[in-house]
Amino acid sequence: MISMMNIEKIILKMTTANSINDVEYIQNLWSGYGSIMRYELDGGQIDSVIAKHIGLVNKQKHLTGWNTDLSHKRKVKSYKVETAWYNNWSQQCGKGCRVAKCFGIEHQGDEVLIVLEDLDDSGFFLRKRYVNWRDVEACLRWLACFHATFLGERPTHLWKVGTYWHLDTRPDELKALKDDSLKKMAGRIDQRLKKCPYQTFVHGDAKLANFCFSKEGPVAMVDFQYVGRGCGMKDVAYLMGDCFSESEYIEVESQVLEFYFSVLKQECVMKNKQIDFRSLEKEWRHLFPWAWVDFYRFMKGWAPEYCGASAYTDLMIQRVIEGMN
Repeated sequence: MISMMNIEKIILKMTTANSINDVEYIQNLWSGYGSIMRYELDGGQIDSVIAKHIGLVNKQKHLTGWNTDLSHKRKVKSYKVETAWYNNWSQQCGKGCRVAKCFGIEHQGDEVLIVLEDLDDSGFFLRKRYVNWRDVEACLRWLACFHATFLGERPTHLWKVGTYWHLDTRPDELKALKDDSLKKMAGRIDQRLKKCPYQTFVHGDAKLANFCFSKEGPVAMVDFQYVGRGCGMKDVAYLMGDCFSESEYIEVESQVLEFYFSVLKQECVMKNKQIDFRSLEKEWRHLFPWAWVDFYRFMKGWAPEYCGASAYTDLMIQRVIEGMN
């Protein structure tokens, strides 16, 4: 067991600090799989770090009842994916898609400790639930840079299909889905997104809560449990759904996509990506409704009480149906 005393020893060794001045609780991990704490350091070059302590057998009852063995296995894999991300891939992220530096990862039995840069201390100390257009641009810019960075990469030790809601890992939610027409479409939507010829890494949980804002404008991002291969529209659709209200979706869709693709094009040029960008943009724009409906399919099965009638989603479903014919 990684005790509090052991955690402190591990952190001091990883950071070469002399002592720990204070420990601050930040939050529990989803479904009781561990906790996130801030450790203030003394005597080194680093003032503080974030420690993510994960217990892979500490399964608690899920708030909405989805506490199955499959759910547990998915969460365990998600934390293994996150350690692989910080070990093997995070170093490729530059200033445009800022992530926390990883100081080290400790494995002891069924427990894992990930020691990360404190992004708050590095200037990314703002968390926002409500955003303006400048904030949305900052998030889209991060996603575009991230997608350009990993365009065409193979996700070794990550999810073969990124996002926490993809169909292969959500058979229980599909079974619970009451919408028969959507259920029949689910497999074709999933396959179409998988077979998109232009694949990148998607963050897989690109909600506002995972963006760390700075006063100057740029953002950083956390929580890489569901990073893996996919069409970039999965992240963009999910972010748009979290930033705006139902009444705004139709109005902002074009603006969101125009800005995202303008930045993505710039990033692909800067990173010397040898790709037919016109073809990529055409394909991904076509798949935006598919990505939207793919997430809606999951939510409709997982928590139908949060999925009321939606004119915009109805429009997206119609676009997908037209694309299937």
